[in-house]
Amino acid sequence: MKYRAPILGLALFMAGGALAETPALDTAAATDDGIRWRNAEDVPTFKIAEDGTIDWPTFSGYRRYHAECHVCHGPDGEGSTYAPALKTSAVTMDYYDFIGIVASGKQEINSAQNQVMPAFGTNPNVMCYLDDIYTYLRARGTEEIPRGRPAKKVAKSEAYAAAEAECMGAG
Repeated sequence: MKYRAPILGLALFMAGGALAETPALDTAAATDDGIRWRNAEDVPTFKIAEDGTIDWPTFSGYRRYHAECHVCHGPDGEGSTYAPALKTSAVTMDYYDFIGIVASGKQEINSAQNQVMPAFGTNPNVMCYLDDIYTYLRARGTEEIPRGRPAKKVAKSEAYAAAEAECMGAG
């Protein structure tokens, strides 16, 4: 894992926050339910083999991110001139806050900024794949996978295909 605590500490200091010890980011895959990997806190996470092969949900997240999110947030989660880098949000923001913002949207309008994130809570092309998008962005944010289309992926499991069909209303 390529955690960069000094950079996060500097960012907190420059933002006026207290410079406290930053807890380690838990991206270790602890359990697999046949659909996706989860860490010890039961938060979706990625699994990358030594040869660079990524798990199917993280690859799916790459595909879904580029179908739904990159128009505003830039390719590979890097951000744009008017939307933040989501690869950063996926490692600095609580998982449940991340899900809430995507589902409900967010508005920050003041004299310094004008950011409006639409709500995607009724869009199955986002919500059925939100954990996948999150794991992809988390892998990008920790620099465990590089920019661009992942070269190697695990095949889609039958359990994943069934869950996908059910969520999309085809199951």
